[in-house]
Parts: sequence; structure tokens; C-alpha cells
Amino acid sequence: MKSAVKESAARAHTRKKENGGRERPLPRSAFLPVSRADMEARGWEELDILVISGDAYVDHPSFGHAIISRWLEAGGFRVGIVSQPDWRGCEDFARLGRPRLCVMLAAGNLDSMLNHYTASGKKRRGDDYSPGGEGGRRPDRATIVYCNRVRELWGDIPLIIGGIEASLRRFAHYDYWSDSVRRSILADSRADLLVFGMGELASLEIAQRLASGEAVSALRDVRGSCWKTHEPSAANDALILEPYCEAAKDKEKFARAFGKFYAEQDAARGRRLIQDQGAWHVVQNRPARPLTTAEMDAVYALPYARAWHPDYDEKGGVPAFDEVKFSISSHRGCFGECGFCAISSHQGRVIQRRSDESIISEARLLTERPDFKGYIHDIGGPTANFLSSACPETESRGSCKGKSCLYPKPCRALRASHDDYISLLRKVRALPKVKKVFIRSGLRYDYILADKKGNFLEELCRHHISGQLKIAPEHVSESVLKYMRKPGRAVTEEFLRLYAETNARLGMKQYLVPYFISAHPGSTLKEAVELAEFIRDSGLRPEQVQDFTPTPGSLSTCIYHSGIDPLTMQSVYVPKGSEERKMQRALLQYWMPENREYVRKALLKAGRPDLIGSGRRCLVPYGKR
Repeated sequence: MKSAVKESAARAHTRKKENGGRERPLPRSAFLPVSRADMEARGWEELDILVISGDAYVDHPSFGHAIISRWLEAGGFRVGIVSQPDWRGCEDFARLGRPRLCVMLAAGNLDSMLNHYTASGKKRRGDDYSPGGEGGRRPDRATIVYCNRVRELWGDIPLIIGGIEASLRRFAHYDYWSDSVRRSILADSRADLLVFGMGELASLEIAQRLASGEAVSALRDVRGSCWKTHEPSAANDALILEPYCEAAKDKEKFARAFGKFYAEQDAARGRRLIQDQGAWHVVQNRPARPLTTAEMDAVYALPYARAWHPDYDEKGGVPAFDEVKFSISSHRGCFGECGFCAISSHQGRVIQRRSDESIISEARLLTERPDFKGYIHDIGGPTANFLSSACPETESRGSCKGKSCLYPKPCRALRASHDDYISLLRKVRALPKVKKVFIRSGLRYDYILADKKGNFLEELCRHHISGQLKIAPEHVSESVLKYMRKPGRAVTEEFLRLYAETNARLGMKQYLVPYFISAHPGSTLKEAVELAEFIRDSGLRPEQVQDFTPTPGSLSTCIYHSGIDPLTMQSVYVPKGSEERKMQRALLQYWMPENREYVRKALLKAGRPDLIGSGRRCLVPYGKR
């Protein structure tokens, strides 16, 4: 924690030097109110909507609280923000007074449990979404805790929850940190409504209908929202999921419930869902429709201050902002559908993109910042090169049920093209003051290979990376990749070959930084050894290895808990013991001296003593260390 504070202070000092030895802070009026004094300066006696966030207030479109607050403001509502309130009492929650219409709250840009704990259960010391990178500024299960405080203050106020934590915990879900199946967060939090997905359309409709005099209990038809009822007949058109009490005890029923949920997350064809939580039934309405390009442009054209609130200046600001300050979001949605990722259940598989004009306008704004050095750090989304829709029909009929655009191989209808992305990148590169545009968002290299024009890789190598490209094969064993829903080993090897050839042709020395996941469902020690041998033979050296962390809402998390693939209902091996997880992780960085003991143990247990010794193909030498 201390190091995070020092780093933020150092960044603040650097900014002062860059601005001629003095800061140029934005006035408080550039931000939404965070205090009574801010409200009085605007002539407001009360708010219409109070937004509570587990993150520090950064007025930038990479932060969910800023988007929703600015969107509601543009809809004509008086909005104020309470960020990272002290949950040990009610005083912080009440600092702006009771709002006229409702409270909307979220845990932040990350699930609060993931924000606090590593895959091994260790408490994280810092928090990039807090001032100075300090940890401990939000509680575990922040959504529930914040709701309890709001109810203590204003028991009858309409209370709406949203954000990634609420969105992905909207039905019975496996919680890794308690190793249990928990009820819907809507039932546990005592909130009235839950907004899932990105939330602009649902949040604005809720606010408008409350303002028109409708009771929050009457808002049962808002797309992109969940509500609760004691009378399941109130949603007799809904597909019934296995009840929480049964799913919590029976892993097969848990998998069946998740499989039904997973299949209905498309705005064009998704059905209503209902699940008995015990005291309540929770109903999920159909997902909100995708935003149009005009609406996406409007979201990103809102009057963001594009800075952290000046209250944080003394602590050096908010580290997470430094990661996105010179980055641009080009689109939402992802049709890659990786098993360990919950984007398809949150943003959906249909691409929602901004216009080139909107993105170029934002790029021009970045070039006018006093600390802009000529480098735009990223133009991308959940997957950077998915700027265009997967196929022409997705916009009218949605994504295909039970079929993937890329797994196990690209669909015949896939429209694999980088033309729009290349055109956009060239336009931004041509702007005055722009020296280089990097791509740091993830790229799907199987999609690059599926593009028969084959011109994107050269464009990428020539203009958009600097020395190294990060890729995420995740694994190479077919028996693991099928649960990750990722391309096979041959595709990875083909990309490695083409990348090397392209750089050689261009006369450039650029490298690959791979990301792999250890102990993913489907991986025995045999598969882990197979991946270690691939790393050895390819010459790749992963700087980081990610232990598989089961996070709510993903296909892989369902498999981890149940041992069942919910798409086929077949059994899957899941490495759960801490000893085996340590061995699998060590194998992926076998050359490190501190890993040798676990590597030897893993190789002996896997029946591969031939890989111990001094031979060219050996992974680890004989001996105690």
C-alpha cells in the first residue's frame, strides 16, 4: 500500500514539472456535485438522483459511475455522486441529502471481492481505483453493504443497483471466496431493481418513469433490468431456472440453471427468466437493446472532465486513470465468447461501435492535453479488432443460439475484415501532434488469420506496437481449450510463424509477450506439462501466469464449481487442490529457481521423469534446488 501511495505522489510531482512547475486543476464546477457546497454553488436544494460508487470519482467514460451520472444529467436530472463512502456508518451516505427520486449504486469497475483478493485468497494491498492506490476504502461485497446503509437512512427510497458486481451476480451464482452458491444479489441487497449490462437505456427509463410518478414496484417491464416478486405468476411468460435452494445443493441443477441463463443473453432473441430465491422470485427481463452508433457517440460526447476529482490531488490522483487517460474506447460487445470471460453476459455478443468522427473527435481532445506526448495508448474494446459485427444478420436477429462465431473454428458466415479498423487507425495517425497509436486491448489472432486479405498484421507490426505484442493463447491443449472456447494449438503456431515472418520482412525486431492460464477446468498435470513443453519449444517466456480465478457469471466458473460443462452436461476434470494448482502454475514458469521443487514434483506425479535432468529437452535439473 505504501509503495502505491509513493508511486502516485511521484506521478503528481511529475505532472507538476510537466506543467511548468504548477498544477492546472479543473474547477470543481467541471465535476458533478460531491458535497453540499457543490450543490449550493449550482443553486440546488436537493438531488433528483444520488449515485454511490465503490470507486473514487473519476469523470471519464472508462468509469461506469461517470457514464451513468453524465447520461442521467443529459436526460435533465440533477445528479450527485458519493464515492467510496465510509460504510461503517451512515454519515457519508447522507452527505448530499435524500434525493427526490432514487439512489443508484454500484461496487465499482470491478467486483469488490476480485478487487480485494488474489486467486490464492490473499488480501491485495492496494487498489488502483482508490486515491493514491490505497487499499481498504471499500468493503467486501460492497453492493450489499452500501444497500444496507441506504436502507438504514431512507428505508422506503427506490434503490437501484448496477455495475459489474450486480450484473454478474443477478441469479444464483458460485462465489469463489466463500466457496458457496449465493442467492441473487438483488435478494440479498434489499434493492428494488437491478440493472444489468451497460445500463444507459435502463437507468434513464427508470429515472424518467419515477419522475412521472410511477412507483418503483410498478417498473416490471424495463429491458435490461431485474425485479423481485412474491408472486411468480407475475412473470408467467418467463423461462424457469432451477430454484436457488436446489441449485445450491445439487451441482447438476446448478449447471442446468446456468446453461439456460447463458443461452438467453441476447437482446434480439433472449427470453425473460425467473428463479426462486426462497423469500423472493427474481425475474430478469429481456436484455436491453444494443446502442446505436448515434447513441454510442452521444455517450462518449458527454461533458466529462476527463480527470479525477480535485479532492484526490494531494494523494497523487487515482492510478486506474493513468491507464486509460490516453486510451479510446471504440466499441462494446465481444463475439469471441471465451469461457473464462463474462463479457457476453454483460455487454453481449453484438458489436456496438462509435463512428469514426466520434473517435477522431476524442483523439483531438487528447492531443490538446498539456501532458500529451504524442502517443495514444489504445483504440479498442473488449477485443480490439472486433470493430465490425460478426456477420450482417446479428444486428437484426442477434447472435446465434448454441453456436459460436469463432469456436471451434470460424463460422462460415463470419465476416472477418479489418478494413474499418485499419481505416480508423490511419485517420487517427494522421492527426496533428499524434506520433503513434498503440493497440493495447486484446487482439484475437484467430480472427486476424480468418481475414483473407491478410493486411492487418503488417499494419499492426509496422505502426501499432513498440517492441512487443501481448497475445493470450491461454493454453495449447485441446482438452483445455475446448472449455476455454479458444482456437487450437495449430492456430497459435500459425500466428507465431506469420508474426515472425512479417517482422523479418519489415526489418523489425519485435517480440511476443504471451499470457497463459494455469489450473483451468479440463487441465490435469498432463495438460500442464504439454503447455510447459510448448513454452520450451516456442521460446516464449510468459512474464505473468494467471491462476484461473472463478469469477461470477462465466462459463468456466460454472464448470469449476459443478465439474459439469453446462453446454453439454458432461463431466469435466477440475484442478482444485492448492498443491496441484501450485504445480500447474510452476510448470508454466519452469525456468525460475523458486519453482523447481514444484516442477519436479509435478513431473514425477505426471509420469514424466524424462523431463528432469540436464538434457536439451529437460525442464528442470536434478537436485534439491
